[in-house]
Amino acid sequence: MLEFNDSQMKRYSRHLVLQGVGVTGQKKLAEAKVLIIGAGGLGSPVALYLAAAGVGEIGIVDDDVVDLSNLQRQIIHTTQSLGKQKVISAKMQLNALNPEVRINTYNVRICAENITEILKNYDLVCEGSDNFGTKFLINDACVLFNKPLVFGGILRFSGQCMSINPHMSACYACVFDEPPPPDSVPSCANAGVLGSVAGILGSIQATEVLKIIIGTGAPLYDQILSFDASSMNFRKITISKNPSCRVCGDNGIKELKDYSQKSCWEL
Repeated sequence: MLEFNDSQMKRYSRHLVLQGVGVTGQKKLAEAKVLIIGAGGLGSPVALYLAAAGVGEIGIVDDDVVDLSNLQRQIIHTTQSLGKQKVISAKMQLNALNPEVRINTYNVRICAENITEILKNYDLVCEGSDNFGTKFLINDACVLFNKPLVFGGILRFSGQCMSINPHMSACYACVFDEPPPPDSVPSCANAGVLGSVAGILGSIQATEVLKIIIGTGAPLYDQILSFDASSMNFRKITISKNPSCRVCGDNGIKELKDYSQKSCWEL
């Protein structure tokens, strides 16, 4: 039975007194293993908040290095990290924030060939990837291997988040079916994004992850939360599980599909 020492009791004191979390919820966090795909604009706040909350083991997947243009929104990285692998930069910051959390790094681009091996060690996935092909692959793998998933996306002043309970709620393919053609959707690189929007959406994603782990509140199952920061308008869009969905439907996928395509949504 996991017991907290005096230092841990103080570190997590605001959780321990919080109705809906408490000691039981904090123990669930300490025992949880979460995979974060993408150490960019969304993965940064997600990773920081999960580590601060005491999630026991966090995996971070990203094959990029820190660039000066990242620092406007990717708050886990610093000027001193320029040129370093993002996963290494992220691990350094997370270890400094909470040395009790185990951080695993994967300096690879997630693909059909490696996702199964990486995914099998985690309870839940939080997605902040940089292209639609990867988003669809992650959705497929989480449905196939029954891993809860929290999606996020940002562009300009807006963001969207949805959570997936495999085979119980709507999946990404229930809503969008197939990735759009390359270059048909504007990217943050050519259309821009307000840096703080990444923080808003990443914080929402982190909250979804924590709720799912603890088993409290109402996750965004069968819903898309959409917001426009320019007007501060938030709305929920109700969606439904599609019985004929090619991924999670009655005759859903049995193996992973390769969605290789050019990056079209940098975070």
